[in-house]
Amino acid sequence: MPKIIVIIPAFNEADSIASVVQDVPNVVSEIIVVSNNSTDATEAHAKKAGATVLKEPRKGYGYACLKGMDYVAKQTQKPDIIVFLDGDYSDYPEELTKLIQPILEKQANLVIGARVKALREPQSMTPQQIFGNWLATTLMRWFFNSKFTDLGPFRAISYDTLLHLNMQDKTYGWTVEMQLKALRQNISYREIPVHYKKRIGVSKVSGTITGSIMAGYKILSWIFKYSFKS
Repeated sequence: MPKIIVIIPAFNEADSIASVVQDVPNVVSEIIVVSNNSTDATEAHAKKAGATVLKEPRKGYGYACLKGMDYVAKQTQKPDIIVFLDGDYSDYPEELTKLIQPILEKQANLVIGARVKALREPQSMTPQQIFGNWLATTLMRWFFNSKFTDLGPFRAISYDTLLHLNMQDKTYGWTVEMQLKALRQNISYREIPVHYKKRIGVSKVSGTITGSIMAGYKILSWIFKYSFKS
């Protein structure tokens, strides 16, 4: 059986994290919740639900993902696939099996869960999220002939590919960095439509004006950086 590990960055997701962990399919070997400087009961609830809990005091989505990767790198038996999943219960963790299938079948090395309109709960994505995704993926299509339609955080990637990408972003640009590097390095990818619902609690990014602006700036910075990179 392939070894599959899930990494869940979480900042103050005490109301949702247990449900996320419990809904992850049992094909997964380990669920890692990285508490990104949480000040509520996120860590206790995650541990009680059966997750491995790590602490990353530096705020930033990328910092949390890198913390999980550092932990995995120290394991004797390395995983075959890493799945990244948010801790707010907006995704359906049970759909993980759909995302890993193309990788298991050697059809792709990176699979993005695309939050298509037909499968989205009404108002589950804010207007700024929808516009930001459209703008970013449109620019990626112009500059890189990309077929991506979403920067969805629910994604699966082969472990060897993840290491090869040498991920660096510490904050809002993690998802777009991964996709841009995959495009530049001709890594095979696919999108799989996934269901999406209203998150529990308020988003720390799209739910605030500052978060939305900073995320948009970081995403566009990565795109323009790579569009002019030789």
